[in-house]
Amino acid sequence: MSAATATVHHIPMSVKALSESPGLTSIPSDYAFASAADDYDLPLYTKDHDSIPVIDFSLLLSEDPGRRSKAIVQLGRACQDWGFFMVINHGIPETLMEAIIGVCRGFFDLSEDDKREFHAKHVLDPIRFGTSFNASVEKVFFWRDFLKVMVHPKFHSPSKPENFSDVLSEYCEKVRNLVKGLLGGISESLGLEWEYLSKVLDMESSLQILTANLYPPCPQPELAMGMPPHSDHGLLTMLVQNGIGGLQVFHGGKWVMVDAIPGAFLVNTGDHLEIATNGKYKSVLHRAVVNNHATRMSISVASGPSPDTLVSPIEGLLEQTGNRAAYLGMKYKDYLELQQSNVLDGKSCLDRVKITRAPHGLI
Repeated sequence: MSAATATVHHIPMSVKALSESPGLTSIPSDYAFASAADDYDLPLYTKDHDSIPVIDFSLLLSEDPGRRSKAIVQLGRACQDWGFFMVINHGIPETLMEAIIGVCRGFFDLSEDDKREFHAKHVLDPIRFGTSFNASVEKVFFWRDFLKVMVHPKFHSPSKPENFSDVLSEYCEKVRNLVKGLLGGISESLGLEWEYLSKVLDMESSLQILTANLYPPCPQPELAMGMPPHSDHGLLTMLVQNGIGGLQVFHGGKWVMVDAIPGAFLVNTGDHLEIATNGKYKSVLHRAVVNNHATRMSISVASGPSPDTLVSPIEGLLEQTGNRAAYLGMKYKDYLELQQSNVLDGKSCLDRVKITRAPHGLI
């Protein structure tokens, strides 16, 4: 199907193939947003490294009680004030971080026929290649191709390129251990034991999903969107990119362009951390913008509870504060299917499980 004949009723060609069309100087109307660059009609400003929270992971594990305590306080503040932070000194080799970007790029460089083998019909299929977010229901498509792979509790991997599986397995295991440590620090920042969140959310059977995102150069980046404003399912999303920026985080009423520290993980809090903490640590809105000169790649790993865990506000926290639950309980896999099957729209999925009360019953 050519770009000119793509309609909202059919799955479009990959954005990579579209972007490589000879003589492409404008985007098809199916990809044009009325005001992509001014979403929410709010200004964009750039932050430097000192403004975005930076968490030194090694200090969370320090044997010095004072330094460790300070790091835990900083982590809690980052979750509460930003819902976003960078992690340095995390122990994952940069060579491995570069390798996962490399093999994912190798996947996107496969022929369209090879990639078509991994097209899937259901949002919870273990390996899924596609474009936009959910092109079967969207009226306007996003300038993005993706590969989603469920890697835990059961490991899956595409068979191509040849070394994909080995790199994927090693990388995701190390990220899983890093997430476990961060959740330990978050637990203690909430006044709970280190293992509390991991145990109550059954993180030994955590549903871990790697998503590789490809954002090719766009001839009209001011009209297109890589990904719209949204929050993530799960607890924490760990992201690395190929040195090309495009991630923006919503903070303080403005969009903040993220300038990543080399070798750092970009981390955002997800909807299920907000639910579990009864709204104390809120999930963060973020989006991806595109450019007209370079291909951006990002590799995110979403870590959530086990698929069958019923996620609701943690009783221990409710007892601490005396607050009533502000969110309904829902199995993680049901929430994931609900979000992934619909049009991506801010925090609309999270709003479905919020409990609304009359003014006299406010929490």
